[in-house]
Amino acid sequence: MKLNQLYRLSAFPKTIYGGNKAGVYIYADDLSDDQMQKIAKILGYSETAFVCHSDKADFKVRFFTPTSEVDLCGHATIATFNLLRDLNIVENRYYTQETKAGILMLDIDSDLVFMQQNPPVFSDFIPNQVFDKCFRKIKFHHKYKAQIISTGLREIFLPVSDLDTLNHLEPCYEEIIEVCDKYNVIGIHVFCLDGEVDAYGRNFAPIVGIEEESATGTSNGALACYLFKHHKQKSKYTLRQGYSMNQPSEIIAKIDRTHSQIKNVWVGGKATLIKERTLK
Repeated sequence: MKLNQLYRLSAFPKTIYGGNKAGVYIYADDLSDDQMQKIAKILGYSETAFVCHSDKADFKVRFFTPTSEVDLCGHATIATFNLLRDLNIVENRYYTQETKAGILMLDIDSDLVFMQQNPPVFSDFIPNQVFDKCFRKIKFHHKYKAQIISTGLREIFLPVSDLDTLNHLEPCYEEIIEVCDKYNVIGIHVFCLDGEVDAYGRNFAPIVGIEEESATGTSNGALACYLFKHHKQKSKYTLRQGYSMNQPSEIIAKIDRTHSQIKNVWVGGKATLIKERTLK
């Protein structure tokens, strides 16, 4: 008989205090939806992953915020498969995971895990004035505009002028919820292009109970697509998040392309174990 075990990990840490915490519950087939939701609420992390059997892929993984189930979570996926590798449940090779966003590929090696995301869907540009009430002290980028992009989850990508502006933004969560509801998106990913890496970002998703997140895998994969399309075409992007929360995080995004067309998007990084607990 397999034990049910709940693990706590930090995904994408840049320092020992960095990263984004996630719960990972392995052997979760016997849990009901209500039990999964309760566990996610008790943990209080932005997302908790539940690993189950799949008839369509190597694993089925479900993701719950403290308030609801979501289709996909990048940082919880990276935490999950780093854990499964360290437990010798998976090896260093490709695997598939069934999610509500589709069946996605994982590339696992001894140090990093990369998650394949869906090809990007570029949607509407959004005027800057929409965000005037969402963020105090905002200064918009002089060239690039906000746009909705999805690589599994619809989100707004909002460029601001510089790193100082990004770090000193004051979010107004009720207004952010109104904008997200209006445009049918899960959150707003605010980013800037100055600094020593390709971009720094902050992610706000209060509509699903996450005021701010320190490392968002799915968002940074989509952000790499934004940068590829509008800014600079590269095969690899280094992206940082969580610095304004004192949880420095670093996410690597890779793009497979044919000439100027994006074929595949991968987002990846490390994860470190915080704590495990056996549930009876």
